[in-house]
Amino acid sequence: MTVFNLNDLHLFVQAVEGGSFTEAGRRLGIPKSTVSKRVAELEKRLGVRLIQRTSRSFALTEIGKDVFDHAQASIIEAEMAESIVRNRLGEPSGTVRLTAAVPTAQFMLAEHLAELTVRYPKLKVSLHVTDRFVDIVQEGFDLALRSHRFPLTDSTLVQRRIAVHPFLLVASPDYIAQYGKPERVEDIADHRAVMPSLSDERWRLVSQDGAEAVVAPRPVAAADEPMVLLKAAAAGMGMTILPTSVCNDALKDGRLVRLLPDWTAGSVTTTILMPHRRGQLPSVRAVVEFLAERLAG
Repeated sequence: MTVFNLNDLHLFVQAVEGGSFTEAGRRLGIPKSTVSKRVAELEKRLGVRLIQRTSRSFALTEIGKDVFDHAQASIIEAEMAESIVRNRLGEPSGTVRLTAAVPTAQFMLAEHLAELTVRYPKLKVSLHVTDRFVDIVQEGFDLALRSHRFPLTDSTLVQRRIAVHPFLLVASPDYIAQYGKPERVEDIADHRAVMPSLSDERWRLVSQDGAEAVVAPRPVAAADEPMVLLKAAAAGMGMTILPTSVCNDALKDGRLVRLLPDWTAGSVTTTILMPHRRGQLPSVRAVVEFLAERLAG
């Protein structure tokens, strides 16, 4: 029977999730050479090559992929066992790795992180902000917060919808003072607009009673980033459409005014995604419940 060091298994998982021995060493605070040596020892004991590495590549072998899947599950189970003990002894603790896109992090997460640390002082949240697609299982994340206009594709991930934010038609007080307010949806065609894209210069609106309208304002600029749209509209460049998650504060402090309050331009849904096993960790559950509580409004 082959007996190997479980710590070596942990180092192997960290190397794969980090994409290199160097990154694994950085995460763990140990030399790269130590990680490489222990993974080599694991391969020797198992009698198989788990990782093909050269000066230019670092990739799992076929059997390495299978070992990684089981090793990762074992590490998670060990973390769960430790977390259960910690949870019995007191409050959630440890590190929760979370990823979100730039607008979601800016407008939904940033203001709540301080409160989270106050509520759970033994808990650390490592937030990775990126607009690229993140494979949270392969990259070792506990949670992903995603805002999307269309349903997410089916996957093995656990999905928890926590908020739906309608898109509102907004403009600045200065713009309204200069150009007036649209009184009817048809009036939008006479107004200047900052568009999300110039590839589609129309807005599809829906009223509270279910009526639909497609309108084409006069574009003066376009940007595919909500912070830019918010600042452009607040500066009086033109009206725009923004989800409530982005424009609520600006509406409250008077930088923006909602136009045609009976109409919206669709909505964006915010969903928490998590690997099934990770979602059972007490520390992860604590963060999920906190986010669901704070972001639902």
